[in-house]
Amino acid sequence: MLRPTYPIQTKRLLLRPLQAGDAESLYRYRSREDVCRYLLHPPQTFDQLVARIASSRAELTDEGQVLTLAVVARETGAFVGDVVLMWHSREHRAGEIGYVLDPEHAGNGYAAEAGAALLRLGFDELGLHRITGRLDARNTASARVLEKLGLRREAHFVENEFIKGEWTDELVYATLATEWRDPS
Repeated sequence: MLRPTYPIQTKRLLLRPLQAGDAESLYRYRSREDVCRYLLHPPQTFDQLVARIASSRAELTDEGQVLTLAVVARETGAFVGDVVLMWHSREHRAGEIGYVLDPEHAGNGYAAEAGAALLRLGFDELGLHRITGRLDARNTASARVLEKLGLRREAHFVENEFIKGEWTDELVYATLATEWRDPS
């Protein structure tokens, strides 16, 4: 079970549960074709994002659940993006992280900083053994984030998913709790 104390603070960011007032900020980037290019879903409508916020969780009480958090710049209060921690299996103590940033804030290391906070939550607070990151193989920026976080590339699945009318390759990155705590 994971019941974080909010906001989760990093050096430059605050991570907190999504709020109704975040719909416009989410819509600003999640409605864009270029942002959704490598995601499983097409650009989202405002109403879809309102529904997503309404169904989002602030805690994880069982496997199969997803924690979705807003990422906000501490100094300015700017809405930077959103991140997820998925609890896949209680038995295998497995989870996954994901992130989507507003392109206006890309290139500042925010995805890696927020991702590190998710790894801490998953390993230290939820007690996960293994955390993965999955992505479209063409998304080289996202691959760099996972590598910066210390995840290793474990798999390259060739044309394994038919998404948005095309076959896509998928990369899988992962790290274990022991590797994350002692990266030497």
